This record gives sequence, structure tokens and C-alpha cells, in this order.
Amino acid sequence: MYKSETIFALGTAPGLAAIAIVRISGPDAHSALDTLARAPVPADRTMRLRSLCDPSTSEIIDQALVVAFPRENSPTGEPYAEVHSHGGVAVPAAVLRVLGSMSGLRLAEPGEFARRALVNDRLDLTQVEGIADLITAETEAQRRQAVKLVQGELSAQVAAWRQILTEAQAMLEASIDFSDEDIPDALVADAVVAIGALAEDIRSRLHGAKAGGLVRDGLEVAIIGPPNVGKSSLINRLAKREVALTSPSPGTTRDVIELRCVVNGHLVLFLDTAGLREATDPVEQAGVALARRRASEADLRIIVWAPVCDQDPQPGDDDILVWNKSDIAPGPGINVSAKSGSGLEDLLDVVAAHLSSMVAGADVVVRERHRVMLEEALAHLDRATRSAEDVELCAEEVRLGAMALDRMIGRIDCEEVLGRIFSQLCIGK
Repeated sequence: MYKSETIFALGTAPGLAAIAIVRISGPDAHSALDTLARAPVPADRTMRLRSLCDPSTSEIIDQALVVAFPRENSPTGEPYAEVHSHGGVAVPAAVLRVLGSMSGLRLAEPGEFARRALVNDRLDLTQVEGIADLITAETEAQRRQAVKLVQGELSAQVAAWRQILTEAQAMLEASIDFSDEDIPDALVADAVVAIGALAEDIRSRLHGAKAGGLVRDGLEVAIIGPPNVGKSSLINRLAKREVALTSPSPGTTRDVIELRCVVNGHLVLFLDTAGLREATDPVEQAGVALARRRASEADLRIIVWAPVCDQDPQPGDDDILVWNKSDIAPGPGINVSAKSGSGLEDLLDVVAAHLSSMVAGADVVVRERHRVMLEEALAHLDRATRSAEDVELCAEEVRLGAMALDRMIGRIDCEEVLGRIFSQLCIGK
């Protein structure tokens, strides 16, 4: 399909803007640009000012900068071109209309430019995932993490691991194929040592995978406590608007209310939960059960207490104790008044400190897919080191470990993953 069809799409956001960029990729990209620009545009990666024309009417559409890339220097690995016209609605729409009227050209599908870059070895699967993460990044930490993926940091690491496995497998295969010849006795031992060292390297990278996932997906912080201690008032104060209903009546909050915030450059999802008590109302009972479940699954818990409570708080070792309504009477923990906002910065500073500790050592192994593939590779390598006495079995485990790494970067068996990733990308990507 990719060899016969030329695709085009708007590569910038539609609507009012100074510039609109239209991307074209495929065998007819250069001829399409020549037709649109009414003159040949050399494929030398040099911007040129041209008058864009509708060939069916000879009407001038716009004056624009155009550029053509040869296959070997293009972002997709195919003949490629771009049109940088004035932005807005009418001009880019006219450019797209003219391109759509040309034989052999069609509008790109979501993520199709990135897919072609993958097919033509301009990107690997982890780099495409990095592009998807970069587009959706909300925080500086997410942006930095995604850029590392796009630049190939994880790809380079996997390539280095793959090279070690290739060399180890060659040593093992040599000892199998030439067992009756003059092969050094230490050949298998050297291979097993290399495999073991690689397994430890992967194990250490997996330790940073959870922290990397927190950077990418955000930290869940559950706000829990008895009824009427001001949990909903606290989340409203954090949001600087009313996101949760507050009432003097206990049991007002039934569902979990989520608030996305950026704290110290990291994404945090605060969860306002139902007050924890022995409820009799079935709906409130369901809300309390949900609150307990979400609190147990959260990365961090804020225990809210207040002077109205008749028991002492019992926070866990990693929980943050907040004493709300401190304007009435101070108490243990971080003294806060959700009503006035006092103490809120102290609370956010403590949350930021916990977050910094939890994301320390964050790796570019950020997706669940990355973790699963590395765990699979590690399992095979561990079995390989335990099978050193059976060289053929050891070599087979090394081969399977290498295949897991190949799947991670998209060399084999990645169509299902590609479908999910490309559906997240816009048409111009």
C-alpha cells in the first residue's frame, strides 16, 4: 500500500493561526508539489517562495513557502514535501482540496506519517510511542521523558542489549556446532557471564520503570477521612473552583471526584472520596467501599482530620496527615484551613517532596508494554543462566529473550500495538 499511494494532511492545528503546514508523502509527493506550485521544486530541502495555484482554474490560492525532501533525507523514508501557507480556515482547506483532486493522492489516516516512518526504519516503535506521549504531555517532566523516547534513548539501550545477546548466542552456537573441534573451554562460561550481567542490567532498569510510569501517567493522591472533616472543601480549594458539593450533612460525597493538577512539574490526580464510616444507606455504603478501594490503589494518601473528630487519627507511615479547620483549633499534622486557604502551600510542598522521592530514578521504560517485554526477556535470560550445563537449551532461551527485545522496539509482531498507538495520533502525524 505504501509504495503506491501518496498521502497528505494538515500537520498543524486547524483554525486561526499565522501559518498552516500541509504534509505530503509518497511516490507522487514531488510531482504534486510541482503542480501546486506551478513550477518544479528541487528536492534539496531548501525553502522556496511560490504562488500556489488550483490547476483546474489557474486561480492563485496563496503565496507560500514550499520544500521538498528526497527519500533518503525525509522524515518518512519516502519522497516528501511540505507547504507552509498562511493559516486560518480557507487557505489550508483550499490546498487540501486541490491535493485531494490529484490522481493517486488521498488524505492520510491518523498516525499514517509515523507508520510510514516506522515501516521505512526512520523510527522504531518506542520512538513512535514517544511522539504520542509528547503530543499528550501536560507537564515539563512528561515532556522531558517523551523527548528522550523520541530521541531514541530506549532504542539505543535495547540495541546495546541486543548486541550482547547476539555475541553470546554466537558463542553458544559455536560450542554446539563445533563441539568436536578446538573450541576454547571458556566459551560457554564467557557467554553465560555476559548473559548474567545483562540480566542484572535489565533488572535495574525495571526498578526505575514504576517511577517512569508515575511521571507519564501521573500520581494518584487519595484524600480520605471521616465525614464532615472538609475533604471536599479541601479539593475545591486545590482546584480554585467548586468541583465537589459541600454540605453540613454527613455522607454528601458518594462518588470519587477527580482533580488533575500540576505539582512541582509533575501531574497529580487528587481523589475526593466519600467519608469513611459505617453507613446504613446502600448508596453511601457503595461510596464508602469505592473510597476504600481507590485509597488502597492510590500512590499516596492524605488523611484529613478535624476538631469535630472524636477519635485520634492513625495515619500509615507513608500517609500525609492534614488537620483541617485549624482556624477553629490546631492539631497534629499539617494544619490547614480549607475555608481560608491557610496551610495549603505547606501541604503542596509535602506532596511535592513525596512525589520527588517516588519519581527519583525514573526511567524511559514508561509504558506497561515496555515493562512486560523486559520482564519476559529477563525471565528467558535468567533461565539461560540456570541452563548453562545444557548449551542447546541455554541458546534457545537467549534466542527467546532477544525476540522479546525485538518486539519491544517493533521489529516483529507489533501490528496490534501499532493500531492502538496510531489511533492516538492526529491525522498530520
